[in-house]
Amino acid sequence: GKIMPSQNAPFYTIIYVRGYAMTTAEQDETTADPFCGFNLGSTVYRATPNKDVPPKKFIFESPLLRLISDYGYTDVYKNGLDIVDPDWSGSIPAKSVVIYRYYEQASSLLGSDKTPPITDFAKGLSDLILRVKELVCGDPRNGVAPADFRCYLVAHSMGGLVCRTFLQNKAHGSDEARRCVDKVFTYATPHNGIEAAGMNVPSWLSVNDIKNFNREYMAEYLDLKSHPVYRRTQRVDWLPEECFPSERFFCMVGTNRSDYEVAKGLSRTFVGDGSDGLVKIANASVWGVDEQGNVSQPSATAYAYRSHSGYFGIVNSEEAYQNLTRFLFGNVRADLWLEVESVQLPPAIQGKPVNALYQFEALSAPRAMRWYLTRRTAEEDSVACRNYQDLIDPTKPEARRIYLSTVFLDGNASVDKQKEPSKREVAYALSVNVRTPDYEVEKKFWPNEHFEGGYLFQDTLVIKLSPPADGSEEWTVMFDWQSAKPGQASQKLTYERHQGGKMQMEVDFGGKQAPGIAGKVRFVVSAWT
Repeated sequence: GKIMPSQNAPFYTIIYVRGYAMTTAEQDETTADPFCGFNLGSTVYRATPNKDVPPKKFIFESPLLRLISDYGYTDVYKNGLDIVDPDWSGSIPAKSVVIYRYYEQASSLLGSDKTPPITDFAKGLSDLILRVKELVCGDPRNGVAPADFRCYLVAHSMGGLVCRTFLQNKAHGSDEARRCVDKVFTYATPHNGIEAAGMNVPSWLSVNDIKNFNREYMAEYLDLKSHPVYRRTQRVDWLPEECFPSERFFCMVGTNRSDYEVAKGLSRTFVGDGSDGLVKIANASVWGVDEQGNVSQPSATAYAYRSHSGYFGIVNSEEAYQNLTRFLFGNVRADLWLEVESVQLPPAIQGKPVNALYQFEALSAPRAMRWYLTRRTAEEDSVACRNYQDLIDPTKPEARRIYLSTVFLDGNASVDKQKEPSKREVAYALSVNVRTPDYEVEKKFWPNEHFEGGYLFQDTLVIKLSPPADGSEEWTVMFDWQSAKPGQASQKLTYERHQGGKMQMEVDFGGKQAPGIAGKVRFVVSAWT
């Protein structure tokens, strides 16, 4: 249904749902931690994927502390008790961080030492949301009527599947609780299951509940088995729009497998390249279904060179925190796409049977921030890839439309806003790089005129967006490629209005040189929150 704003928007209660704890020891460790890892910070980060280069120092206090210091959130523990404890009394502020401590019931410390099914965790999440609603709405100082109460779900790894089970499976939770969820943010969730040695984990592997990541079992608890989209695709990484709007779902994807040390590195070895050490990059996103029943609408997704957990983990990272807060509290959304219009082969092999893999890199960061909100590079296995034959096939227009990422911006917190309160301009840079590692002619490597690491296209686009200041609906959008005008955005960009107030704008990239590639960078921009 339609989500109506309340007077607290966008600062709703945050409910954090932690990830999978395999062993009893891990479940006990989770139970003994008041914030289930949301309080873990970091002092180091990998500047490059080369492990021979030592990490750099950068102190990230933790998502919890930063939400407290940056936005005035608070925890809900009182006199040593949680809000679900019978002896807890009182109310909580709307700007609270609530930890869903679902592993308590499975631990040997405070539970039965037996892990319930994931559907029980989903039902417990539903109950917790209604408890939070009662406590927030019960305090007149919050000014929140029960019909206006909203919350955010923020989840790591399997916690994202707990959230999806609650949202998608009507048998495990209440519709009243579902109506309260405004947005969902997941870190490194295996939305399409977990694979080891190239195979999805089998459903019979019940030890430590690993079967939770088997796609056939996932289809059961996500209530997808009878859906025609699942029967046709066997995919479980999509969200029925009638359950929850996919455009209000964000997936933060890790791309650093080398720093995931679980099981002394065995996990990253079996899961392989193109992963965060546990979850494949390709399996960490959620998609929506279009009117034709195709799984073709990506939810908001961003990529960071972080591992599934650990010292270089994705939850305790500045990159993920910047995406989290902009998604929850920002005021501008930009979905970034490439539209490929032509591909030119080297003259010597034109007209021959050619096979080549084209790699599309994208790196985007707001002005005055040292972090990329999204980072997709070939060295980190996070690029979007297309085959040459698909790019030139007129019957496959979807192959020429390449989703890069989604960026959320916050004009209210921008550098310009601090300097000049009346100015809400937002600006960001998008680096677009396209290359093909090699060409195969008649199934043989073609070495002539090939240079390793060479790019067909490489440039950075700067975009500045200024919301209307005079009460009109017209934005001012400026741009420039940095190869032509470094540090500037001087050209005015026209745009088309689309349904829902979305603005679509396009900038040409590439050219007709051979070898080369040409097309358009497409932005779909809209006001957010």
